[in-house]
Amino acid sequence: MKQFSFYSIVLLNIIFLVSCDKNFETLEIENGSGGHLSTVSNITSEPLPGQIALKWDIPADSAFHLLQISYHDFLTDEDVSLVKSVYTDSILIDNTREKFGKYTFYFQTYDATGNGGDISSFEAVSGRAPITETITATKINLTANQLSTDNQEPSEGPIENLIDDDPNTFFHTRWSSPQIPMPQYIQIDLDEPIDDFQFYQLNRNGSQQAPRLVDIQISNDGENWETIANLTAGLPSGSQAEYTSDVFRPGKTFTHFRYVCLETFDNRNYFNLAEFQLFDVTIDIYDPEL
Repeated sequence: MKQFSFYSIVLLNIIFLVSCDKNFETLEIENGSGGHLSTVSNITSEPLPGQIALKWDIPADSAFHLLQISYHDFLTDEDVSLVKSVYTDSILIDNTREKFGKYTFYFQTYDATGNGGDISSFEAVSGRAPITETITATKINLTANQLSTDNQEPSEGPIENLIDDDPNTFFHTRWSSPQIPMPQYIQIDLDEPIDDFQFYQLNRNGSQQAPRLVDIQISNDGENWETIANLTAGLPSGSQAEYTSDVFRPGKTFTHFRYVCLETFDNRNYFNLAEFQLFDVTIDIYDPEL
């Protein structure tokens, strides 16, 4: 008889735990059989970005077995019930929104046979869900007549080598006499205005005079230039080293671009690069709170 009772209880527990894998409605308390169960206490909340963190104290009842937490999901317009074990004292509610104001959470404890105790409620608010950005970079197909420089080396490294897709060719500013001091630039004249952008560069294969300090400038007339960034760290020095810039957001359109070398790694009066690419960037912004 004792053996039968033991396995009966185990069977009931298994059935109940399987049912807990799904959202379930609050079980009815027959004749107040679960009324002796205490509910959780000292419930607190923390608003996080697009989330609500809930924490509570576990009741001391030895009969307490499971905890059901129910609330209304405003995003899906559905009622949700979550089941946690006796050992759980916190939960993170995902996909919440600040714009919905107060969420009401209902806590109810259950014993091993599915009898429920008292229900307690708690109100909490979500932190603002973060804005997300989708960035799409499209390479601008440049032609040689769109590129220019103020200090071309006459004997080698023509500037059109920057866009020939050959990592073994290179562009070189003037190393022959008479040399002129830095700064020196690469200029790109665009066929159409752009605003947000980024660039890619590939260092020369072999002998290196790679840029170390660079100004990024833009213009709409090719005469008046605005410096929008100073690159003082992160540019690579190694042979055929690659570099892709962050996205620049000047807040305006422009039709002329300059990459101005202020200093090379060897502090020479000339620099070189193997490849250079300019990208038109589109940024799609999604605000889940709107």
